[in-house]
Amino acid sequence: MGRRKKRSVFNVDGVMDFFNNVMMEKPYLPLLIPLVLMLWALEKWIFSLSNWVPLVLAVWVTVQHRNYQHRMAVEDLNKKWKRFALSSSAETPLEHCEWLNKLLIEIWSNYINPKLSLRFQSIVEKRLKRNKSRLIEKLELLEFSLGSSPPWLGLQGTRWSTFGDQQVMHLGFDWDTTDISIMLLAKVAKPFFGTAKIVINSLRIKGDLLLMPILDGKAILYSFVSTPEVRISIAFGSGGSQSLPATELPGVSSWLVKLLTDTLAKTMVEPRRQCFSLSAVDLRKKAVGGIVYVTVISGKKLSRSSLKGSPSRRQPSSGVDGLREHSDDKDLQTFVEVELGELTRRTNVRPGSSPRWDSTFNMILHDNTGIVRFHLFEHTPGRMMYDYLASCEIKMRYNTDDSTTFWAIGPDSSVIARHSEFCGKAVEMVLPFEGVNVGELAVKLVIKEWQFSDGSLSFNNLRVSSQSSLNGSSNFLSRTGRRIIVKVVEGKDLITKDKSGKCNPYVKLQYGKVLQKTKTAHSSNPKWEQSFEFDEIGDGEYLKIKCYTEEVFGDDSIGSAHISLEGLVEGSPRDVWIPLEKVNSGELRIQIEAVRIDDYEGSRGSSYSGNGWIELVLIEAKDLVAADLRGTSDPYVRVQYGNLKRRTKVMYKTLNPKWHQTLEFPDNGSSLELHVKDHNAVLPTSSIGDCVVEYQGLPPNQMADKWIPLQGVKRGEIHVQVTRKVPELEKKPSVNPDTSLTKAHQISSQMKQMMIKLQSLIDNGNLEGISTPLSELEALQDIQDEYMVQLETEQMLLLNKIKELGQEMLNSSPSLSRNSFGS
Repeated sequence: MGRRKKRSVFNVDGVMDFFNNVMMEKPYLPLLIPLVLMLWALEKWIFSLSNWVPLVLAVWVTVQHRNYQHRMAVEDLNKKWKRFALSSSAETPLEHCEWLNKLLIEIWSNYINPKLSLRFQSIVEKRLKRNKSRLIEKLELLEFSLGSSPPWLGLQGTRWSTFGDQQVMHLGFDWDTTDISIMLLAKVAKPFFGTAKIVINSLRIKGDLLLMPILDGKAILYSFVSTPEVRISIAFGSGGSQSLPATELPGVSSWLVKLLTDTLAKTMVEPRRQCFSLSAVDLRKKAVGGIVYVTVISGKKLSRSSLKGSPSRRQPSSGVDGLREHSDDKDLQTFVEVELGELTRRTNVRPGSSPRWDSTFNMILHDNTGIVRFHLFEHTPGRMMYDYLASCEIKMRYNTDDSTTFWAIGPDSSVIARHSEFCGKAVEMVLPFEGVNVGELAVKLVIKEWQFSDGSLSFNNLRVSSQSSLNGSSNFLSRTGRRIIVKVVEGKDLITKDKSGKCNPYVKLQYGKVLQKTKTAHSSNPKWEQSFEFDEIGDGEYLKIKCYTEEVFGDDSIGSAHISLEGLVEGSPRDVWIPLEKVNSGELRIQIEAVRIDDYEGSRGSSYSGNGWIELVLIEAKDLVAADLRGTSDPYVRVQYGNLKRRTKVMYKTLNPKWHQTLEFPDNGSSLELHVKDHNAVLPTSSIGDCVVEYQGLPPNQMADKWIPLQGVKRGEIHVQVTRKVPELEKKPSVNPDTSLTKAHQISSQMKQMMIKLQSLIDNGNLEGISTPLSELEALQDIQDEYMVQLETEQMLLLNKIKELGQEMLNSSPSLSRNSFGS
């Protein structure tokens, strides 16, 4: 055997730990050490006073080392006592639970699998859209089913233990299934091309599960003790072709495994817990959103050194920053940022270790669940950046008995749970900050209302429903059966980005492909009082709201929001204050109403029966994008109305064209779409924006003058006038046959002349001069098309008038009616 190495006299790691601990506990030490060394040098080399300096230094180091050892011993004893208390807590022996797995098999296929599949499908879709692989450009979920094989629970038995006042059930979780059916359609990014189907055909999740009954058995919290083992088997295919090996798209299988593992770790691994409600009553209501008031009351025991000094929060800092961190907490200035989805709000800054904010915020839920996060920041005067200190969160869920459950992580990973039996009941909670041993935050939450898919609302211990059916089904109509009227009433507390404090806000509304815009106000608390109409789309389409402020060098965004229009009921307008997302302040008051198209047109005095024409005047456009290298465009408008297509003349080298051109279409209820194009003689035309003109809600024979923002581009608006013409033949000038023939001959002769001119240019090789005759020929073609539409409209009106006159004759002549019936 070789000679054993001599043990080192000094333990380097122990010395470093001791030194670091002394530095944290004695922040003045960096100043004291140079002073002591300087005195010692004076005493040693300049003149000798005494030997007290080394003696005092040795005594001080000895005392500090003893205090350090005592503190380490206390912490170690506390850890051992905590482990002993947990291990010696009341614990039941292992119990076999074959009965539980047999019961799960019986109810899995018909009850649990459909509900879990529907619930997890929406979660998976959101996760896949937010966390796409680099090889995948677009991902769509085609099919989702958990199969007929349930997971196995407690194969090694189950046991109960006590953690403080909380009863905890321990059991194993093993789900190994091969009949799962999850199919994804992926648009593959470069260097691959095309689409591919990703089929997840087997899944394995294995871990230890904890179940915690809360609120006297009204709900159960469940989570994994640690990150479970996850395995996924996938196959690739294209259409009906044979499945390809997984190596065809490298990295996709590992990406899916990582995505599922990270999702479980962030949502279902201790101390993160999910909640399952055990409601005694099921009202069969699907909550689709709600309004919650969040009040940040106060903080307690906030310490800069403890919050920043924790291992999870510590950031690299200089010696000066270290001294500042350990200074007196009386000068600590903090604020809290409240986060719910994309919506964030901030409290005011308050000083001290026990600040009181008492700030209430109006927050919007877009589902039946939500997580309210509270982030604590330190504000240092004179600095632009804020120092992050700590966080905590509260989860909430709507229950089927119309109550709401709130739960959060308590001290030492315990459980804090509250129950609100009805809307309007305040729930107060004191939350410890996560990852630190000090600091508490007192908050209050009030669910103002829950919104349901059938249009009913639940608030203040009452459920209000208008025209809801007896069987609870929705009054939701088809996409052509109703119209949505949105009124932008006012705003308040909008942010100002101008240094002078001026705010010139306006609002853009988008529903489907239709984009509308309010006028520009000149206040941070504006009043618009403008109404807009949209044809109802359905399919979960949101109304998207964007608020801007007009500036000299470009408009700035000052917030956005989206509203679910699911469950709107005729005769029950919705009046809500919508908080703006991605900003610290600002709300908009929106009134929304759903009306039937027939009732709506009747209330506006329309006697129109469906025969008539649409008159569209394309006046001008402004601030178009430049499509050419020279910084200009050659814009024209292509109008599509159902299967009919028309176009305006081309305006060359301008970003602010003026057409002043009138087009007419027979009114058949089709969508009226405008596509602004850049004209090119040789190359294909390029799009510089498009929009949809809403005309269905217009009163008959009344003109609407609109500036419509263009979609698909950064800027640009088009000015149009649209009128729904009523088929009144006596007021519509008829086409003179002689004039009609003359006009037709003129168009034909002009087109022949242009063709001759175009042929001569081609024969002479003058390719540069071809663009002008081509444009004139296209304009003549459009004139001819317009004339044909006019003739068709006149023909239709004449036939309708003949039918009406024939019906009047039959009604006025009884003898004719009897003869017609007798024959």
